[in-house]
Amino acid sequence: MKFKDGKSVIIIKNNEYFCSINNSIKMKYDVIVIGSGPGGYISAVRASQLGLKAAIIEKYATMGGTCLNVGCIPSKALLDSSHHYYDAVKHFEEHGILIDPPKIDFTKMIDRKATVVEQTTGGIKYLMDKNNVDVFEGMGSFVDATHVKITKNDGSDETIEGTNIIIATGSKPASLPFIELDKERIITSTEALKLPEIPKHLVVIGGGVIGLELGSVYKRLGAEVSVIEYMDKIVPGMDTDISKELQKVLKKQGVKFFTKHAVNNVQRNGKEITVKATNKKGEDVVFKGDYCLVSVGRKAYTNGLGLENIGVKVNERGQIETNDHLQTNVSNIYAIGDVVKGAMLAHKAEEEGVVVAELIAGQKPHIDYNLIPGIVYTWPEVAAVGKTEQELKEASIDYKSGKFSMRALGRSRASGDIDGFVKVLADKETDEVLGVHIVGARAADLIMEAAVAMEYRASAEDLARICHGHPTYSEAMKEAAKAAWDGKPLNA
Repeated sequence: MKFKDGKSVIIIKNNEYFCSINNSIKMKYDVIVIGSGPGGYISAVRASQLGLKAAIIEKYATMGGTCLNVGCIPSKALLDSSHHYYDAVKHFEEHGILIDPPKIDFTKMIDRKATVVEQTTGGIKYLMDKNNVDVFEGMGSFVDATHVKITKNDGSDETIEGTNIIIATGSKPASLPFIELDKERIITSTEALKLPEIPKHLVVIGGGVIGLELGSVYKRLGAEVSVIEYMDKIVPGMDTDISKELQKVLKKQGVKFFTKHAVNNVQRNGKEITVKATNKKGEDVVFKGDYCLVSVGRKAYTNGLGLENIGVKVNERGQIETNDHLQTNVSNIYAIGDVVKGAMLAHKAEEEGVVVAELIAGQKPHIDYNLIPGIVYTWPEVAAVGKTEQELKEASIDYKSGKFSMRALGRSRASGDIDGFVKVLADKETDEVLGVHIVGARAADLIMEAAVAMEYRASAEDLARICHGHPTYSEAMKEAAKAAWDGKPLNA
């Protein structure tokens, strides 16, 4: 069909229309996703699987967002490499493995990390091709509620149309207002993943997940690491028992902790960084190092989206406001992942991406935010799902607690991974499992047994009566559940 309007001619064929004004081909999609991180690419894949015509817009040359490029994947690559080195130095001899003192080729370690990232991001491109998702490289911004302009790196632009649009632009590292990040020695997690050298003394501001993971990397490689935390415990959002155990274990590994310290100044002088803080007694404390990692959280990234053009509401923290279906106040526009409220976790973003795609397709999915696990990839690992003991007390819920030490497991003694415990919290009357908290080897994988059990509202007795393989780390889950159920674990 052809429509004439002055000098312009619009030719419509299938879902494409050609406009002779600017010689641009514009596509119409059922779903447009802005951002190709875990939430974004998963939502595009799921939409396509359900028969919807999908497109994804990514401003960078590689897909995968923060998680794959400068977050989850590269940090785990460095955590694994540094863990191998630490084991070689500290534990090989007790296993009867005698080698010359191992040496670090830090450049090769960083190169391996880059290879892992390249392979993983390449896998996302493969998924887009496999699922017939159109990929547009450039900065996406709203023209109106159904049109998105894509500004490319060469300055050109094109506009595509979408019946539904999903915002999945993620987050960026946050800082403190008085800190000037030079991204050389006063750095964020992004720069910490590609340092040119191993720090002599890494000062970490923030005792949360990111600070502890990256601090662990460089401590294992020989750096002095000092963690400064404003709150009275590290990983403040986790169960207090977990926080205490993790701090004890990492302290044993050589990490220094300074809780209840308020940082008020960070300065660089050549290769030296000076961090000033006030401790709980009101005394001034000074830290000096050659690198300072600022890991005080992350903030939603909505820059350049043009939300003001369509009236999408954001809250005081800059997060996009949504309803229970992740729908903004503009009904055909949704938002997922770090750009909305809730834990900033890749797996949360993935689940939200699936939920939104299925809602758009007319299905009735659900997501239980209480059952999204939190994980810290230190060694031992830390993982938790459900309520903490402190949350149950605040909610005046009667509960019972069972705890089992990893040290009591045959599998732990065989591998030498004896630090940590499993803690099961259950309703005092019904015995329903309300929360599980783990410090220990492979906690990141073990926690999913708890998540599945809680999804089906299992009791502590249910977990305790399930036969677990022996010897395995998972036996600690069975024993802790039995301790919560009847107070009588079998191996303690």
